[in-house]
Parts: sequence; structure tokens; C-alpha cells
Amino acid sequence: MAVLVGYCRTSTTEQVAGFEAQERTLLATGCTRLFREMVSSVAARAELDAALDFVRDGDALVVTRLDRLARSTTDLLGIVATLERKGVSLRILDFGGADVDTISPTGRMLLTMFAAVAEFERTTMLDRQRAGIAKAKADGRYRGRAPTARAKLAQMRDLRAAGLGASEIAEKLNVGRASVYRVLASADSV
Repeated sequence: MAVLVGYCRTSTTEQVAGFEAQERTLLATGCTRLFREMVSSVAARAELDAALDFVRDGDALVVTRLDRLARSTTDLLGIVATLERKGVSLRILDFGGADVDTISPTGRMLLTMFAAVAEFERTTMLDRQRAGIAKAKADGRYRGRAPTARAKLAQMRDLRAAGLGASEIAEKLNVGRASVYRVLASADSV
């Protein structure tokens, strides 16, 4: 029996609303199995790999938008090739809910064109972002991202006093282990 397998992804844990919206949409579409992750598309995507391993002949991999699946046209075509070898279709919901027939030459052409447009949009957005940051820095208005680990110093000290190591503290507070060492060392030297 064919299964609709959903995959949802956001780049950061701050994008909870978008993540939940993807989940709702995939469930409403009829996906009976969801693979979820909050990770940048340039990082290893363990849940995508698990979804690609999970799907079987006749299944459909469903994503809400093309940019949630692939980071570039080349990446997309690699994913499509994996799906084709397994006899799995790809369904991208922002294409109007239609299954994308990646086996036919027309379907592959359309998918490649949409992927190229999405890649172009992302590249131009990043260029505009870099230009805006450079201008803000030149104007003295850019401070960068607010440090999150330093704000958790009191919690770090409490956990260290309770006998937890740096790795355990990092996991509990959702910060990097190196940040734990750095924040505690700088606080101890004051």
C-alpha cells in the first residue's frame, strides 16, 4: 500500500510557527509518517536521509515547498534520482498540490526550472542581506546576533555546582559545549 511520507524542515529553532504550519499542512494532506528537523539546509540533514531510506516503491515523498527539501538545483536532482531509483514520487504542495512526475522529460524540466528559480531567489536574497549588513556596519548600527550563551551564565553556574559537566550543561541549555567553557571561564576570571 502506498504511503504519503512528509518531510518538514526549518533552518533554526526560532522558526517554530513555520515549522508547525508545515506539519499541519502535511498531516492535512494525508501524510501518515512525518520526518521533521530544525537544521540549516547546508548542514547534514539526518531526518531527510531517514525519510529517503524509509520510502518504498509506490510511496510519495511530500514537502510543502521546494526550498524545504533542497538547497540547490544539483541537490534537488540528486534527491529526485534517489527517489526515482526507489520508485517513489515527489509531491511539492506549493506546485498546486499536483504530483511532480520526475520520470517524464516534461516533469523533470519543470522541476529543474522551478529549482533554478528558487536557487536564484535565495542567492539574490543573501546578496541583499549581505549588502544591508555591510551598510549597517558602516553606519555603526549593526551589532550582530545577541549572545545567547552569556545570558545563561547563572544557569550554567547552578548546573556546574550540581556536578554536571560541560557536555551535559550544553545539552540542557541548548548551547554549544565550547560556549559553556568560554562563558564559565570568562565569568570565573572576573
